[in-house]
Amino acid sequence: MSRDAGEAEPDGFAGAPHPRENFAFFGHGEGEAAFLDGLRDGRLHHAWLIGGPQGIGKATLAYRVARALLDPVKSHDRSIQTLDCSPDSRVGRQVAVLSHPNLAVLRRAPATDKKAATTTIPVEAVRKALSMFGSTAADGGYRVCIVDSAEDLTVASANALLKVVEEPPPRSIFLIVSHAPQRVLPTIRSRCRRLLLRPLGAADIAASIDAIGPPWTDVPAAVMNEAMQLGEGSVRRTLDLMDADKVAFIGQVQGILDRLPGSDPKQVLALSESLARRDAQDNYELALDTVERWVSRRLQEGASLGAARLAPLVEVCDKIARKAREIDVYNLDRRPLILGLFDDLADAVRRTA
Repeated sequence: MSRDAGEAEPDGFAGAPHPRENFAFFGHGEGEAAFLDGLRDGRLHHAWLIGGPQGIGKATLAYRVARALLDPVKSHDRSIQTLDCSPDSRVGRQVAVLSHPNLAVLRRAPATDKKAATTTIPVEAVRKALSMFGSTAADGGYRVCIVDSAEDLTVASANALLKVVEEPPPRSIFLIVSHAPQRVLPTIRSRCRRLLLRPLGAADIAASIDAIGPPWTDVPAAVMNEAMQLGEGSVRRTLDLMDADKVAFIGQVQGILDRLPGSDPKQVLALSESLARRDAQDNYELALDTVERWVSRRLQEGASLGAARLAPLVEVCDKIARKAREIDVYNLDRRPLILGLFDDLADAVRRTA
């Protein structure tokens, strides 16, 4: 389906409100309660690592917390019951446009007329944003830094962030969003309170989509239901899959995978030919993503078999990722990768049976 909201920011999704503009919040009651308890007790930890799969609401929670902390009334309310903030409030408006003087956001920079969007958070951006912590907050309240996401930090920028997280000024809060918390710099992890958010349930996914409104709520119910099943508890992934062609394509690839170690060579060859076309980039990425998720499910289902027994699947997954990177870097033909990955997976399935 077409999205008429234009290009998304690097940390957003086209056609949906950016997390800083999203005042609707569904699920993650335990996560919100952790912050409310800290505010009521006056013992809010200074650094939080908010982890979980992409698109489940981690950044939305971070901005929700930031609005409450930057609100001079809420942040001092020891009986606070909710992090809700009106979109029409001064704090709500300032956070939505990133103009609040006590808020620093570390993220990939969006594209401009002269520059493309950045692919990392450079150390210069970290140093500039964190200079805010060198002075006292204008109203004596909190100063908040949101990192979205930790995966975009370079080694240098992560170390620059660490220096402030290690010795935080009074009433400073760091909200670090991460899709893979285990990969965050250990010295940063050790100074954070870890908050793991789980994938959303179907009711919360449906409510989130309903809150976004058209064009997503205009999608046929059958396509929406299929996308929700494939979305794995992520609003972002569900929105991305609310397309009948994408759902059908995933079904085609999963059908081949589910028949392993058996296969239909003609079907695999036809798939490799279709993915080799120049206009097939989206389907190519979707195919690799489908394979990765299929392998992950096999590993989870076979967890009781032990690491040694499952090693062939892990090795194949690493091999596919390595070859896919080589194809991207050197602009190679995709057909050998597609043909080879199904052969390798078939062999791995036999060895783990």
